[in-house]
Amino acid sequence: MKKIHAFLISLGVLALAGIAVVAILSANKSDIQERFSVSGSGTVYAKADIANMSVGLKTEVKKTAAEATKENSEKMNEVLNVLKDLGIETKDIKTTSYNLNPVYRWTETEGQKLTGYEVYQGVTLKIRDLSKIGDIIAKTTEKGANQVGGINFTIDDEYDLKNEARELAIEKAKEKAEIIASQTGMKLGKVVSVYESSYSPVVPYDYSNVRKEMAYADGLGGSIDAPGIEAGQNEVRVEVTLVYKVK
Repeated sequence: MKKIHAFLISLGVLALAGIAVVAILSANKSDIQERFSVSGSGTVYAKADIANMSVGLKTEVKKTAAEATKENSEKMNEVLNVLKDLGIETKDIKTTSYNLNPVYRWTETEGQKLTGYEVYQGVTLKIRDLSKIGDIIAKTTEKGANQVGGINFTIDDEYDLKNEARELAIEKAKEKAEIIASQTGMKLGKVVSVYESSYSPVVPYDYSNVRKEMAYADGLGGSIDAPGIEAGQNEVRVEVTLVYKVK
């Protein structure tokens, strides 16, 4: 008899626990269903204050690896020296590639034959004075750089710009939420969650025409004029999603 009584009590406890779990799940489901989310974006524009670009030097084919390395090192050192003369600090010059490669030639009579070696060395630059970009391009190519480009413009410190863009995004999201609520008869409660994502596209510069003009001038043996480079404006955009509780 006692065992039956204990069994019935256990069933009762389990039943109450089940009811509690169902109640909690129902409450959570109801709470989730009573949410409304809306997104807004804010965009601000500012002039770029940093330019990034690459400068490289590829030597002609030499008979030995030592000759190719020696010539590339001598010319690249001249390029680096002129960069420092133009005010580019060592911390803003970074070697990104150095390749010593054998060069082969294939003919029907001899097949594949080693003809020599070539060396490529490349650096990336962080230019803080944008007025020097044209001089950097002209002076480095005069010293032997033959692969210059990859220019893009960025903003060094976007903190204040992102704050401004975020404020605009929140205003737009709130305005949108109020419009939707008035059109649907929905009553908004407080904001319970906020999600944010930001986007700052890098603005590239099309350097192809400038390179052609400079290559032509270099081929004639003349001095190279500094090309005009315009930074333009960069875009800083913040996307915000507000989650409201519906009354």
